[in-house]
Amino acid sequence: MSSNEPDGNGADGALPPPPPIPPNVVPVQAELEQPPELLKKKVVRVPIARRGLASKGQKITLLTNHFKVNVTNIEGHFFHYSVALSYEDGRPVDGKGAGRKVIDKVHETYHSELAGKDFAYDGEKSLFTVGPLPRNKLEFTVVLEDVSSNRNNGNCSPEGPGSPNDGDRKRMKRPYRSKSFKVEISFAAKIPMQAIASALRGQESENFQEAIRVLDIILRQNASKQGCLLVRQSFFHNDPRSFTSVGGGVLGCRGFHSSFRTTQSGLSLNIDVSTTMIIQPGPVVDFLIANQNVRDPFSLDWTKAKRTLKNLRIRASPSNSEYKITGLSEKPCKDQMFTLKQKSGSAEDSIEITVYDYFVNHRHIELRYSSDLPCINVGKPKRPTYIPIELCSLVSLQRYTKALSTFQRASLVEKSRQKPQERMRVLSDSLKKNNYDAEPMLRSCGIAINSNFIQVEGRVLPAPKLKVGNGEDFFPRNGRWNFNNKKLAQPTKIERWAVVNFSARCDTRGLVRDLIKCGDMKGIAIEEPFDVFEENPQFRRAPPMVRVEKMFEEVQSKLPGQPQFLLCLLPERKNSDLYGPWKRKNLAEYGIVTQCIAPMRVNDQYLTNVLLKINAKLGGLNSLLAVEHSPSIPMVSKVPTIILGMDVSHGSPGQSDVPSIAAVVSSRHWPLISRYRAAVRTQSPKVEMIDSLYKRISETEDDGIMRELLLDFYTSSGKRKPDQIIIFRDGVSESQFNQVLNVELDQIIQACKFLDENWSPKFVVIVAQKNHHTKFFQSGSPDNVPPGTIIDNKICHPRNNDFYLCAHAGMIGTTRPTHYHVLLDEVGFSADDLQELVHSLSYVYQRSTTAISVVAPVCYAHLAATQIGQFIKYDESSETTSSDGGLTSAGAVPVPQLPRLQEKVCNSMFFC
Repeated sequence: MSSNEPDGNGADGALPPPPPIPPNVVPVQAELEQPPELLKKKVVRVPIARRGLASKGQKITLLTNHFKVNVTNIEGHFFHYSVALSYEDGRPVDGKGAGRKVIDKVHETYHSELAGKDFAYDGEKSLFTVGPLPRNKLEFTVVLEDVSSNRNNGNCSPEGPGSPNDGDRKRMKRPYRSKSFKVEISFAAKIPMQAIASALRGQESENFQEAIRVLDIILRQNASKQGCLLVRQSFFHNDPRSFTSVGGGVLGCRGFHSSFRTTQSGLSLNIDVSTTMIIQPGPVVDFLIANQNVRDPFSLDWTKAKRTLKNLRIRASPSNSEYKITGLSEKPCKDQMFTLKQKSGSAEDSIEITVYDYFVNHRHIELRYSSDLPCINVGKPKRPTYIPIELCSLVSLQRYTKALSTFQRASLVEKSRQKPQERMRVLSDSLKKNNYDAEPMLRSCGIAINSNFIQVEGRVLPAPKLKVGNGEDFFPRNGRWNFNNKKLAQPTKIERWAVVNFSARCDTRGLVRDLIKCGDMKGIAIEEPFDVFEENPQFRRAPPMVRVEKMFEEVQSKLPGQPQFLLCLLPERKNSDLYGPWKRKNLAEYGIVTQCIAPMRVNDQYLTNVLLKINAKLGGLNSLLAVEHSPSIPMVSKVPTIILGMDVSHGSPGQSDVPSIAAVVSSRHWPLISRYRAAVRTQSPKVEMIDSLYKRISETEDDGIMRELLLDFYTSSGKRKPDQIIIFRDGVSESQFNQVLNVELDQIIQACKFLDENWSPKFVVIVAQKNHHTKFFQSGSPDNVPPGTIIDNKICHPRNNDFYLCAHAGMIGTTRPTHYHVLLDEVGFSADDLQELVHSLSYVYQRSTTAISVVAPVCYAHLAATQIGQFIKYDESSETTSSDGGLTSAGAVPVPQLPRLQEKVCNSMFFC
């Protein structure tokens, strides 16, 4: 198991982490009382330790966005307390909002009872101090004036139903309100700071995770006090200078990520620029007009608006009070009635009045355009409270969690990228501005954060030699190459094929002529197409399924037999709703290879790129590594070896019921490592572990992904079983490494055993991470790090075997290195050989003539999941509203199964 030191109380780390132990209880080691045969049950795998550093490549000195953290108070302890908040009538306070205000007030009011201690509070149920509070259980009462809401506080609704304020609230004359809160603070655990020192020696423990969590909470609290929006480990200031519109009423808001990391050189603080999406603050109407892209409020689709606005927070003028939107009024402002209670003398009578009449004639507030528009409802379901829309402004820093459109995403990428030097300057400024040295909690832990970028030593690996057609070899320069005057390594022939055009405006005949000519130069013999099928104009407005169906009927009626290949012209460049149904029809129903294009600017380069994709799909190879051809890849060429790429893609955060899609690609035709095929399955939404690697459906049948891939390797590699299985797993965080090693790997081993009980291949498991926050810079150069740059020291893990690789040439923005974690290596690669293999796998991507930023099998898995995910397109209505977490109340929904691909294409690189 892990190299945890035994704790003083005798619970050592030989099993999965135990449940938390109540304070003052010394656990007994019960495991030893079991009969010895039970103890052999299951070995829990943990990530392997680093075996040595690599040395190949040219040395290069780099800077990284990690800052050294010195910890002096190593003997101290953090004390963890649980916090329970309730109103004076005993109802618990739900919602995140009031917490921080209440705890601040406790801290201010009862300073001496708390022995003057500073708090680190997470905004919910946990509070930490350095050293203990005077007692293990403390109770306080505090009074807060008007807890309507402030920035972090949309969810608290301090009034109970039927509270005396209801009538007044209706008229928005809100009296001065104050509220009492009861606060219970009770001791939960003691966390030794020594755990940080142990982790730096490579001995991580649960205490260490907790200690680091406390440090992160201190930084978050520091940001929260400055009114920041907090999103996990990032914080965003309310500063319009860091907002940039991406269209549709959505802004990119630039902020900072910060997290503490244990590294070989000690504790470091990793700070990076981070961007989140927020709703455009200001008048609600302006946001809706931008969101729906219409000219004026009278063209808005109000059903859609209601969905978009639900749960957003507004500030109403003239009272400047803050509310949460619960809905819209059924009728326009001038027709929407409500009951107004009026006092005349001692009696109280009520009149029915329109919202418009009330605001204009009773409150004397001028309304310019609201009379014909719905009102905003901020009340309870049974007791609506209406406010005319023009008096409502959206509060700043409210997250937008729906998926961005292609155009929004393109705009975001363009606006948020920064050149390396600009990024360094922004990070330095941020560190100065945050002034962590003055943070009292950090000072009491004896923590000081250095303001200089940590310097690391990198190495630049040389590019591998590539082979193309006619036996020609060459070395890529700066991570790229081209096919000018070169032939493809293994070109295919395109004989029986046709073109279908879904009303794209283009010179189809000219396009075909140029494609044939371009193919000829690259060595692909393309015959004349059988025909060009133009879409019948009467179907142009029909639903996508119908258009595809009709086009297929047309093709079938005219073609003598099934084509080998169909070239499909689509009218929109991105997100065409024909794409999914068209691919499904071709791949799942007929087994026809197809290439979609949206011909906008067609030139020689464009056609070459299209031909690279077509050639790979039809079974050709565009280029390959010289070491594959000669076979001389260390450890891989000697023994049959299969390489897997695994990825799971999820719906956007706003979609709660879209199945996740797991894709695994596998190499074929050993000793090649450039040809792959894919297996794709759906699974429950948001589940990261792949659950269909091994799927026993009867005594003799396994319908899992692995069986399919292993059988194909066997047939395509001359009836050889792989003796080595190298797995690249994408998209899992460090907290899930143990699951990959113990859950997924177990399924893969079971699938192998099910094929042959006596077969025990050796495994290598490597996780590839792209969404981390470590960046590298060349000191004194405005350029990104050169392609092939690798770092395996100083800021890498103190114990585990990880390294960073920038295989690609970063053309724009700042290069994002891929962080590879070698979790298991039963083959016994040397550090140099394994890094060399990973680097080489960045050069076998058939779709482009560049090195790519992550190994090709992982990219292919991503492409396969995305493409087949289009088979089950979900409409927008399945999205939940902007601020829901995205869990369905109904619990687990049955997951729709994907259709399997036809035999003719299931082993192809259809995803290219």
